[in-house]
Amino acid sequence: MEKNIKLNMNEPEKLAIVGKALSSEIRIRILGLLENRYYNINEIAELLQIPSSSAAMHIKVLEEAGLIETEFKAAVRGSMKICRRSVGSIAIRLDEKNYEKAETIPMPIGNFVDYHVEPTCGIVSGTGHIDIEDEPAVFYNPRRTEAKLIWLGNGYLEYRFPNAALKKNVLKSIEVSAEVCSEDHEYNMDWESDITLWINEIEVGTWRSPADFGDRRGRLTPAWWPSQNSQYGMMKVWKIDSQGSYLDGAQTSNTPLLAFKLEENEYISVKIGISPDAAKKGGMNLFGDEFGDYPQDIVMRLIYE
Repeated sequence: MEKNIKLNMNEPEKLAIVGKALSSEIRIRILGLLENRYYNINEIAELLQIPSSSAAMHIKVLEEAGLIETEFKAAVRGSMKICRRSVGSIAIRLDEKNYEKAETIPMPIGNFVDYHVEPTCGIVSGTGHIDIEDEPAVFYNPRRTEAKLIWLGNGYLEYRFPNAALKKNVLKSIEVSAEVCSEDHEYNMDWESDITLWINEIEVGTWRSPADFGDRRGRLTPAWWPSQNSQYGMMKVWKIDSQGSYLDGAQTSNTPLLAFKLEENEYISVKIGISPDAAKKGGMNLFGDEFGDYPQDIVMRLIYE
């Protein structure tokens, strides 16, 4: 389902990323090709008469801007990346008077307050391992707050975000974004996992990760991290507003914002992990701002009226 992107001058980084994606005639032609059907990278390269490596580079820029989505599918030899357009329109407001009032709260991935994990599991900082692997008890290690990558074979992590601003403002919507993927012992491009996000114990949405990605190194992944391990994830955005809940712009339920009772406690609880009822229990990698492809931890964005 195609979504609509709305940008304004309060989001210079997003504007720059989208602007870069649209600054190339080749990338605009790729968006045109993907209007009515899916293509893999080799097909796109052939249609546009450009090298496959160039097509892959353009696809990466469009994917980082959120204009297309990709998924790995089995091929005769290995796997191939299928591309589809995910955006139907882009609206940019340049006048200041119509800006939404928003609060952005980054949460380091090691700042979880509760957890249940099962092997394979572990925590690393930007420079090395934090305690031993495959031992759930190490998740109590005080150095967990230094985490830049956390993985678990099953279970969840819970974070608590401040909600003091809700006492003074009327909330319009809430978004939570994070870079995640499946978790196998080593990377596995054919390893699905249903990764769920809950807010105040209510499910917002479940994403089926297609792989434990490791076919290339993550853009930020440190050089010391072994190449056979998980390298990067995909950025997922969960959202709730007065009409319901969404995942990457696609509605997941009709549960409205009021049902989450975000002002009832002294914090907003966010849990991310594998549901006990998940059809695909393929674990989770959660990437911080020094691993994977995106320089961010978990980010909550509160949009006020």
